[in-house]
Amino acid sequence: MTPESPVVEMTGVVKNYSTLRPLRIASLSVARSERVAIGGIDAVGAEVFLNLVTGASLPDGGEIKVFGQNTAAVANGEEWLASLDRFGIVSERAVMLEGATVEQNLALPFTLEIDPLTADTMARVRILAEECDITPAWIAQRAGDVPPEVRARIHFARAIALDPQLLLMEHPTAALAEGARAAFGALVARVCEARALTALAITLDTVFAATAAQKALTLQPATGQLVAARRSWWGR
Repeated sequence: MTPESPVVEMTGVVKNYSTLRPLRIASLSVARSERVAIGGIDAVGAEVFLNLVTGASLPDGGEIKVFGQNTAAVANGEEWLASLDRFGIVSERAVMLEGATVEQNLALPFTLEIDPLTADTMARVRILAEECDITPAWIAQRAGDVPPEVRARIHFARAIALDPQLLLMEHPTAALAEGARAAFGALVARVCEARALTALAITLDTVFAATAAQKALTLQPATGQLVAARRSWWGR
């Protein structure tokens, strides 16, 4: 993959799943360090989309290239598992240990030994928490007791903890009140900008898209065309 190559490239993609209409993506190209939001895909479709990008499933038609490699060219399960290190995934489907502290949940990308945490892991967690606007007041709280905006930041922090090359976000603000969405979008934009991190978000949240993304697209499900979102879609 050259520096000029798209990080994600989809052409003529069709994927059948449990709906009357397949997921279609006529053409998508995401450049290095670009932040793209895509609207028009529901929760089930978003999961299908992420599985296609990570290579967990293959399209029924068309071609997907990620980091310059066709996802169909991954030779075996061992190679695919190794490739997952390149991705950071923000999803409500990710495991949250409700009875563990926020600090212990943030430590999971670094270690499975969370009781007790080593001094080294604690130091890494505190740096990550500060980067993701998780204040010290929340660190010792049980994850099951914190508000949705803190849970969203935990999911985001864990997704970026191991320095992925591509951040994938699956309706990341679905549980957030409207007043918290802009702040979370601004956080995502700031962190991705600082890390030069490529990000692709599937979202129906216009406020989040307006603050987090550089480009907003809307999927036309019948044709698979991704069209530039109208200004009103951005909330501006």
